Amino acid sequence: MTRSFLFVPADSERKMHKAVDAGADALILDLEDSVAAGARRAARELTREFLVGRDDAWVRINAIDTEDAIEDLHAVMQSAPAGIVLPKARSASDVVQLATVLDELEQAHNIESGRTRIMPICTERPEALFALDGYIDSTPRLAGLSWGAEDLSTAVGASTNRGNDGNWLPPYELARTLCLFAAAAAGVAAVDTVFTDFRDVDGLARYAGNARRDGFTGMLAIHPAQVGAINAAFVPTLAEIDRAGRIVALFDESPDAGTLAMDGKMIDRPHLVQAQRILQLARKVQA
Repeated sequence: MTRSFLFVPADSERKMHKAVDAGADALILDLEDSVAAGARRAARELTREFLVGRDDAWVRINAIDTEDAIEDLHAVMQSAPAGIVLPKARSASDVVQLATVLDELEQAHNIESGRTRIMPICTERPEALFALDGYIDSTPRLAGLSWGAEDLSTAVGASTNRGNDGNWLPPYELARTLCLFAAAAAGVAAVDTVFTDFRDVDGLARYAGNARRDGFTGMLAIHPAQVGAINAAFVPTLAEIDRAGRIVALFDESPDAGTLAMDGKMIDRPHLVQAQRILQLARKVQA
């Protein structure tokens, strides 16, 4: 289970090595937004070297409809990254196109076929919001869906994407919700977007806690200091584990029951499924 994905600028060897000690479940070496166009060639070389021998590092390439994306892939795939984060995906067809390129590059570099996973940022272009159902059965490489609001708000001409209280404004909360449902429909992980104020530890903890509450399985991070709070938020509490265990035990005792009583309340099969998920999550975290 991947709770935290930490973005690392791919043009900084110092930041790459510092990120290793942050405790993130996965790193995302960023060749897109955090690297100036003139620095991409050098960043690709740094990324290729850093990836050697690692199984927890992904690469965010540039949008698949750019020449930079193909250059990114040719530079890094020889070092077998764990996965590719695809920004500005217009629809699942972009993921299928990327999967085809990965097929060729895995074969060229003697990498196990299908090993390289894909996670698109699925809401950065307005048209993408109308095609999210396309991710269902799009490619076996699809590992998750994440979303972003910065490019989306720029595309529609918004002056901001958050209200005075710091919460997402309705258009961007809609994008977040659609990403969550699209991931569930496709049977992959839903990964919430970044919390940009890395100095606001309490705000991050609340946001990450709400993400897990809503059904997200992990979250993107933009600073090493955010990793601890994110990891903690996606671990079930002892009280949740205890309650889930009691629900499962209750249904084990009455396997034919559709509804049972516990603590003065009625629980049914959806409660059982949720309890099983909590226990599975707890086992994965422990492992």
